[in-house]
Amino acid sequence: MQSFTKRLVFAMMLIAASGLSAQGNNAFAVQARTDKGTIEGNYDTNTGIQTYFGVPFAKPPVGPLRWKAPQPMDAWDGVKFTKAFGPRPMQTNVFGDMKSRSAGVSEDCLYLNVWTPARRNSENLPVLVYYYGGGNVAGDASEYRYDGESMAKKGMVVVTTNYRLNVFGYLAHPDLSAEAPYKASGNYGALDQVAALEWVKNNIAAFGGDPNKITIAGESAGSIGVSTLMASPLSKDLLAGAIGESGAAIFPTMAPVPLADAEKQGADFLQKAGVSSIKDLRSLPTRDIYEMYNASGRFGFPMVVDGYFLPASLPEIFEQGAQAQIPLLVGWNSAEIPGMAFMQGQPFTPENFVAKVKEAYPEGFQQVLDAYPHADAKQVEFSATALASDRFIVYSTWKWFDLHRKHSDQAVYRYLYSKLRPPLKDQGLMPGLAGGTVRATEGAPARPEPIGAPHACEIEYCMGNLSLVEEYAWTADDFTVSETMQAFFANFIKKGDPNSLDLPNWPAARASEAAPPVMVLDVKSKSAPAMEDGRYNFHDSYYAKQ
Repeated sequence: MQSFTKRLVFAMMLIAASGLSAQGNNAFAVQARTDKGTIEGNYDTNTGIQTYFGVPFAKPPVGPLRWKAPQPMDAWDGVKFTKAFGPRPMQTNVFGDMKSRSAGVSEDCLYLNVWTPARRNSENLPVLVYYYGGGNVAGDASEYRYDGESMAKKGMVVVTTNYRLNVFGYLAHPDLSAEAPYKASGNYGALDQVAALEWVKNNIAAFGGDPNKITIAGESAGSIGVSTLMASPLSKDLLAGAIGESGAAIFPTMAPVPLADAEKQGADFLQKAGVSSIKDLRSLPTRDIYEMYNASGRFGFPMVVDGYFLPASLPEIFEQGAQAQIPLLVGWNSAEIPGMAFMQGQPFTPENFVAKVKEAYPEGFQQVLDAYPHADAKQVEFSATALASDRFIVYSTWKWFDLHRKHSDQAVYRYLYSKLRPPLKDQGLMPGLAGGTVRATEGAPARPEPIGAPHACEIEYCMGNLSLVEEYAWTADDFTVSETMQAFFANFIKKGDPNSLDLPNWPAARASEAAPPVMVLDVKSKSAPAMEDGRYNFHDSYYAKQ
């Protein structure tokens, strides 16, 4: 009977999902008044959700505004139509899981999107602002997996927003620092994130939202952005809560660098591109800069400790208790990156693992070998995956969790996302190394069977968007996990606490606990004592010496 009921629920979910793509002709126009003018979106009569897509929140960062902090928009007369997603930021197709609905690629990209369930007299609804991932080199607020409709149906206003990327969003240079009123450069994408947050604060009441109940969330680089927005004096007072999925701006994961180092990287980029000054670079067409950046082979530019957006490193800010004193929900996935990333093509044998550990940790290898079991090939596969993941993004996320629980009186909740993905429908595709998919090439070695949840795979689950991601053969179990995870997130956004009577109990972590609890998110989710914190404590000591 239980099996039949589960299949019935799954069938009903698929039927409901199939109607999502057929709602475009069931809308009528609605308008909202922002602080700069009136915008017009759509009211979907099937869902009851109003949408406003491609809403500008700053002047286009083009021409003389290229590589400047985002500037406030001028007011407009009449009605601005916001019914289609705006252009996404300049980028190449770096990640195979990014499916855009935007109107092309452009430097003119500072647009956000709003989904609201508000009725005529609704007010003070909680607000979710979600920042996309993509290593600060790619990403788009219009992607299907970030779609805000499902979360809006949970009783909140949802905003997704663009921010500048790669050379257009993070280039620092002495000339740029000299011309800025705050005497620093870089971090333009981060400042875009702040500007979008300020727009929400100033305007969300027009959409039924509470400007004092804003929770920010993001995955990977989006999560890294959330960690910096908690730390920045420009944004920390705008926040009521924060959710981080796999990522924090803490060494070795995209940690901000000193301004002088970032300026040197920018100066080197210009020199190698054959450009003599920022003035000359600004005068170039978008295409030239795009091609120069791609030819450089760089993976973006780092964030900067600039004395403006970030006055210090994140550990320094959090240790002082100077971050936003708000509830935090944070976690990571059980197999963020495959073990082959650490083994570098070597077979999963104990001998090879020991050799690689000694190579990576010449002075602390025995502690690593003690923390990561490696008695046989299967143990090596799990330990190599764990070690690769810890070095890639898990340690930094744990450090953020650990800092906030020890330097805040606010509740901190930790999760470990563990649901294995179902098979891909297209057998010509294969999973990418750090999330996403790639086209399998003839003769390429087969990827090993998954032993955990890879990077980025939880996004469509927590946002309730499995039905919009068509690559995978979703099962009833997947919808069960999505329902649980989305409910936890929705509860947290509404009240700063993920718990409710219909969900497994999720205790907050206490500052004094040696093994603070973790919510293991899977088909049967449950809280458990932390079992792996010894690995993170080792890396905490190890990275402190680097």
